[in-house]
Amino acid sequence: MEARYERNIPALCEEECARLRGKRAAVIGCGGLGGHLIELLSRVGVGYLRVVDGDVFEPSNLNRQLYSSPELLGCSKAKTAGERVRRMNPEIAVEAVESFLTRENARALIAGCDAVLDALDSIESRRILAEACAAEKIPYIYGAVSGWVAQAAISMPGDGLIEQLYPDGAVLQSKSVLSFTPALCASVQAALCVKLLTGRPVESGKLFYFDLLHQEFEAIAL
Repeated sequence: MEARYERNIPALCEEECARLRGKRAAVIGCGGLGGHLIELLSRVGVGYLRVVDGDVFEPSNLNRQLYSSPELLGCSKAKTAGERVRRMNPEIAVEAVESFLTRENARALIAGCDAVLDALDSIESRRILAEACAAEKIPYIYGAVSGWVAQAAISMPGDGLIEQLYPDGAVLQSKSVLSFTPALCASVQAALCVKLLTGRPVESGKLFYFDLLHQEFEAIAL
């Protein structure tokens, strides 16, 4: 066992660590959720990451986005994330894609991956991503944050999770996000991803809901 991963043991066994190094994950969005997801997955040892975002850092990102800083304002989020992974863990293969998710490119952006992690911030983008995952038969790991609230779930192809969470006519109520909410949400998503990639049991269609203001947690079967 390499020293880099020895503290994974025994929470993960050596066989599971080796399995992770052979897996491929896509993180769609490199902002608040995405930065934390990329950091967690690269440190635990997922062998290949495709990080996707067409946006650049702006001042309103500084309160919560892990890879943002004043000197990086105007810089590509995806490129910055890729450079960070290469510095932090050169063993990880990282592909930085400076592109926004669209209906036309969605399937190509996730093709060949073993898991796709949602770090998006719009309902329509989530619907597009969920449809692409279903078409490619790739597990989709959902996450969303607003203010003090975070929610996450794992969706297997065809289970209709996003349709249940966001029926026609649903709108986002607020763009407020605090610094700690994405960190919690990304941790839950990353844990679900690691369980999936190592072959541990995961429960599709169960929503994990966290209200950090009132310190309440629910696991809701959908």
